[in-house]
Amino acid sequence: MQGNPVGWFEIYVQEIGRARTFYEVVLQTALRQLTAPLDDLEMWAFPSDMQGYGCGGALVKITGCPSGGNSTLVYFHCADCAVEEARVVPAGGHIHRSKLSIGEFGFISLAYDTEGNLFGLHSMA
Repeated sequence: MQGNPVGWFEIYVQEIGRARTFYEVVLQTALRQLTAPLDDLEMWAFPSDMQGYGCGGALVKITGCPSGGNSTLVYFHCADCAVEEARVVPAGGHIHRSKLSIGEFGFISLAYDTEGNLFGLHSMA
């Protein structure tokens, strides 16, 4: 395997408009609609740089986040995760764990989106 092990992620939602608005507000970015290969599929992509393909990942055990089902956790990079964390509740989500230090690896916040998906915010500051 060359490069980082993860090259794409999908966050499954029930109401695409509500979820799209949530992530655009929290991350202060615009999502772009993708052409779907099936009639019953709608996809909105986060901004990406195809020249910088991939992202890191790890196996994680954390209280309150059982394995199985939809147990994938996506972390979005931030300059200071407290900034995006502050937008979660006003955008309709809720906080699972407020910003906390993970030592030399920076800081994380864990939150739920409007669809009940747990996601992470990561920063070095």
